[in-house]
Amino acid sequence: MMMELLALHAQTVEAPTLPVEVTDAFQEVGHAPRWYVLVHNDDVTPFEYVIKILLQVFLLSEEIAEHVAQTAHSEGQAVVVVRPRNEAERLVRVARARARLDGYPLTFSMEQEP
Repeated sequence: MMMELLALHAQTVEAPTLPVEVTDAFQEVGHAPRWYVLVHNDDVTPFEYVIKILLQVFLLSEEIAEHVAQTAHSEGQAVVVVRPRNEAERLVRVARARARLDGYPLTFSMEQEP
């Protein structure tokens, strides 16, 4: 009897379906250009300070922060993160301001992802 009720219930209940519609706004967000945030090497800013900024401002892990700092040191610059333009601009502003307040010339810039 229980099996018959379950079978009957399964036949009469249909899963609700929602219309799926992709809007232009969704498509634009999905294809919005992303920006590289770059850190540049200099001869004044200590390596440990660069790591500190990468950890605190960009929220990188210790391992990634060390890798980015080492890459900037050896190659002159390194990609820190890739973000939408507004977020990348905000991160660059915050990181620059923090470095200046702490008395270092550490430089960050942005480049649009190709």
